[in-house]
Amino acid sequence: MTLTSWLWLATGCYAAHILEEYQLNWRDWARHVIGLPVEWGDFYVTNAVVVVLGIVAPNLAVASPALALAFPALMLINATLFHVLPVILTKGRFSPGLFTAIILFYPIGIACFARAAAQGLLDVGTVIVSFGLGALLMTYPIVMIRIRGLPYFRQDR
Repeated sequence: MTLTSWLWLATGCYAAHILEEYQLNWRDWARHVIGLPVEWGDFYVTNAVVVVLGIVAPNLAVASPALALAFPALMLINATLFHVLPVILTKGRFSPGLFTAIILFYPIGIACFARAAAQGLLDVGTVIVSFGLGALLMTYPIVMIRIRGLPYFRQDR
């Protein structure tokens, strides 16, 4: 399989991940475990954006591997910081999305980077840029949720 094919597979895996999070009530977990004042609307919009990014990534695979690999980097960051690490820190409290994070995100995310390397599309700079962008993509909706209640950003006044 090419990097493009792996990235399409990654997008499909992310869809399965979204389904797991929704069905197992990620919203309430996020509120109670990590203190994120998230609503279902936030979940829907954020994940719609993630799906769009997942569609864009395979189309950039050859032209801009660093941008394309930001998607599997996002998957690996999400799996680690929002699923595996919280389960460890809470001494076993389940995190909705944990199953797909472990079973799909790690192997497919790593496979995307391995395939990019095999195709000669991966270097240190590409890894740094892709994980930097992945981290920004992971952080952006959280920052928006945190600041929207500040007086400057409130639109109800």
